[in-house]
Amino acid sequence: MNRTKSREQAFILTFERSFSHDTIENIIDVSETSHSIHIEEFAEKLAQGVEDHEAELDEVISKYIRGWTMNRLSRVSLAILRLAIYEMKYEEDIPVSVSINEAVKLAKKYGGAEDAPFVNGVLGSAAKEAGNKNA
Repeated sequence: MNRTKSREQAFILTFERSFSHDTIENIIDVSETSHSIHIEEFAEKLAQGVEDHEAELDEVISKYIRGWTMNRLSRVSLAILRLAIYEMKYEEDIPVSVSINEAVKLAKKYGGAEDAPFVNGVLGSAAKEAGNKNA
């Protein structure tokens, strides 16, 4: 499986967690046991990283959602933003531009009409201030 598909798995795990409030480890166990779904190692690493750094990621998100509050964000946008910002901050081998592009593609696939431009704007602002590593 390629990183795009693994990233999509990580998004789904993170999105599921927003409903169940369960650990990523338990969500993966249930998925693999009852649904016979194999979760890729890269997907698990990303989703676990999002869970481990959720409060910090949410601080970054809240800084860049001008005119919005965290509880007004769709769960799709929130899961995508958490995942992308985690990548931007902690995955040194992934260029920021790739993280943003992949996040926008996920928003187009899973979100509403406004999600992709919103995600792009928030991540673009975050990237500019972060110094835009490898972009």
